[in-house]
Amino acid sequence: MVASLSLPRIMRVGRGAAEELGEVVAGLGLSRPLLVTDAFLVRTGAAERLLAALTGAGLSPRLFADTVPDPTTDSLTAGLKALQEHGADSVVGFGGGSPMDSAKALALLAVQGGHMREYKAPRLNLGPALPVVAVPTTAGSGSEATQVTVITDSDTDEKMLCLGPAFQPLAAVIDVELTMSMPPRLTADTGIDALTHAVEAYVSRKANPFTDGLALTAIGTIGRHLRRAYEDGSDTVARAAMMLAATQAGLAFSNSSVALVHGMSRPIGAHFHVAHGLSNAMLFPAVTAFSVHAARARYADCARALGAATPADTDDLAADKLVDALRALCRDLEVPTPRSYGIDRDAWTARIPLMADQALASGSPANNPAVPTADQIRDLYARIYA
Repeated sequence: MVASLSLPRIMRVGRGAAEELGEVVAGLGLSRPLLVTDAFLVRTGAAERLLAALTGAGLSPRLFADTVPDPTTDSLTAGLKALQEHGADSVVGFGGGSPMDSAKALALLAVQGGHMREYKAPRLNLGPALPVVAVPTTAGSGSEATQVTVITDSDTDEKMLCLGPAFQPLAAVIDVELTMSMPPRLTADTGIDALTHAVEAYVSRKANPFTDGLALTAIGTIGRHLRRAYEDGSDTVARAAMMLAATQAGLAFSNSSVALVHGMSRPIGAHFHVAHGLSNAMLFPAVTAFSVHAARARYADCARALGAATPADTDDLAADKLVDALRALCRDLEVPTPRSYGIDRDAWTARIPLMADQALASGSPANNPAVPTADQIRDLYARIYA
């Protein structure tokens, strides 16, 4: 099998890396970046610091701070207008997964036009697009390293997976200092998101030797540091480790694939406005329990990397220990069920058939070790509710 790989051309990784953003953008021969972020990062002053870094490098940036959580096709309209008015030659995505996904979508639409639904999976988007530089502020989505963006169709509430090198950031600037203010809930949700990326990349039917090493390394790092970062947000060592692991997991799944957890997670986010990492966490143990019989050796490797099993354990025992470890992790990180999160049972039940159809349509379940039927997906949704 020949693996088709796509990676950022430049990555600056380390404490204080954000101060080098202007140098990175200027070094790419760009001069008029649009800084795409959200209102929170404007209020904290972080956006202003990045604008200063860009201006200090002799560039002419403009700020667009009207991104929304789980970006929609409607939310992109104002961003496109800002791009055009500024005459932007590049886009800097600054924030969590939502601002970075918005930046990627804007970069493509600015050049190719049309509607995002034209670019959703299974279409492979090769370009062209404006150059994107990604600066993450959470240790989870891995969007700074991936050829993936997720945008919700405002007309249908479908959370669309859009794929291809057109969405690959040209550069990524990864600075742990930008994650230090993450609250415990966000730390937990984004950390489990990164772990899901790594495990699904490793067990995916599209896994390859390049992604395997990245995935296992990320799993091991997350196993050692996620609880620490959750319990003590000032733990710089744990924060830095999680930041790097999230990027490694992003590189892994972008060049392999995600699977059933993500396929089922996107509709939950679209219909019930649950953050992506949290919806992954709600599903992760149950979906792994459903899938583990189909790839016991691969799941066993994940268990050993996570520290949930020993080299002496058989693959069967190690794989089962992984399921137990994921349940324990979600318990320790206080992951709610859909019911305890506040989702009405009748509303949940009524949406299950549509969510199952949308999960299958995304293509991600087809990459799962155990490829589910629509009935099995509906059953999983019903089981995780409470």
